[in-house]
Amino acid sequence: MTRMPRRLDRRTFITSAATAGVGLGLTRTPAFGQRAPSDTMRVGVMGVNGRGAALARGFALARGADVAYICDVDSRAMEKVIADLTRADGVAAKQSIQPVGEGDVRRILDDQEVDALVIAAPDHWHAPATIMALEAGKHVYVEKPCGHNAQEGEWLVAAQRKYGQVVQMGNQQRSAPESIRIIEEIRDGLIGRPYYARAWYANTRGTIGRGKVAPSPAWLDYELWQGPAPRTAYRDNVIHYNWHWFWRWGTAEINNNGAHEIDMARWALGVDYPTRVTSAGGRYHFTGDDWEMVDTQVASFDFAENKTISWEGRSCNGRPIEGRGRGTSIHGERGTVVLDRNGYVVYDNDNQEIKRDLDEGGGSGLSVLGAGPMTDTHIQNFVDAVHGNASPNAPIDEGHKSVLLCHLGNIAQRTGRALTCDPSNGHIVGDAEAAALWGREYAPGWEPRV
Repeated sequence: MTRMPRRLDRRTFITSAATAGVGLGLTRTPAFGQRAPSDTMRVGVMGVNGRGAALARGFALARGADVAYICDVDSRAMEKVIADLTRADGVAAKQSIQPVGEGDVRRILDDQEVDALVIAAPDHWHAPATIMALEAGKHVYVEKPCGHNAQEGEWLVAAQRKYGQVVQMGNQQRSAPESIRIIEEIRDGLIGRPYYARAWYANTRGTIGRGKVAPSPAWLDYELWQGPAPRTAYRDNVIHYNWHWFWRWGTAEINNNGAHEIDMARWALGVDYPTRVTSAGGRYHFTGDDWEMVDTQVASFDFAENKTISWEGRSCNGRPIEGRGRGTSIHGERGTVVLDRNGYVVYDNDNQEIKRDLDEGGGSGLSVLGAGPMTDTHIQNFVDAVHGNASPNAPIDEGHKSVLLCHLGNIAQRTGRALTCDPSNGHIVGDAEAAALWGREYAPGWEPRV
């Protein structure tokens, strides 16, 4: 595989930045004080139109971290987040430097004073940007899913081992104290041997309609937005959020949101790679629009330990399960735990509640930004891990295993048949057509290399 381009030549960069309105006019400004002390890491945040805005604020407020760069191909989003971080409301006062806007992440990676990259760009950027950052000697906090496809997850695990930096995936429930406690209690026999977990996500999304080919907006560097993905014309119903529902860039609801709950299920059951994967569903709620993926899905994952995980995703019908828009139930020999981002409830086999630790006012967790104390705790864990004061709660090797289940669910759905998998690594066995979906095609010159 060839090396991804690390630098733009001057003519290409100036033309691209002038077209998009990014990268120029936002120059380095004097720090609020002197150079950050040695115990403060400098962070660049990539992709701040949605989730990344919350991450930027979280890192700006974290102990031992400063946000040095805000990076986005949308100049409006970049300027908005910089304005938020420089307002005199406590965030700016905490920072020892003022964040700089940069449209191209490769410029940030070339800055030797940057210690870590935070990635919240679209899914097709997650693994390539992580590998570029590791090669440049940076630590990485990457949102889920850690890769656009199964192959990318394996590459990330290999890259982390090769370069030795900290890589944390943004499945923030791994840092929730309530989740940590109940998983420990399940391991200690609270509900007997756990053997089945059900994960779900239900929302009420609308149709995305039919898009039209159009010129890309002046505020957007569409060429750089596409990055590693094969090129296609700009359409007016893709950016910013609807790219999730196109295979060129997105990974379907099972990875968009299910990766969180499936991760909880896998953690609770103590399983790694499946032996068999099935999926059923379709684009049922709306027909005739550009949405390429399923909006209704039931996927199952069987494991050699006589354990099973099931996932139910409803993108367009938000009726809750167990009173929750998203969550996980873990079923064992002596009872059941119902777990979500607000805490947990434990039941015995007579359906009698025996224990709870639940924030009743915590909400359903359907916010696109997903900001809050849980995210802040996850960010602080990453910062502490970089400083050598903690172990990451969501290391990339664990993140890959959970995201791989989601990719396998997508492959089973797309092929319309059950997958047999190698329980040592999750690879598809005996099905060349399905195995061909393990990776993807890249734009020339952007192929990841480990």
